[in-house]
Amino acid sequence: MATSTLTRKGQTTIPAKVRNHLKLRPGDKIEFVIERDGRVVLTPKNIDVRELRGILAPLVRRRLTIEQMDEGIRSRFARR
Repeated sequence: MATSTLTRKGQTTIPAKVRNHLKLRPGDKIEFVIERDGRVVLTPKNIDVRELRGILAPLVRRRLTIEQMDEGIRSRFARR
């Protein structure tokens, strides 16, 4: 378990183990979220866009005929 000491000014140092795990670098922003059960969750606000790769399921491409597209449009407007 990583621990840190709070200064009189309310400042603390995030332990290296935690900084490395969250990939925090100098200048990064950190968000503190207070959960309902009282726990505080610390999350980095700066995320490298390359880290987002793969978090979504692959896009499934369906080939539709013009008739199928027209029917989808008609049914959508019929619901209005």
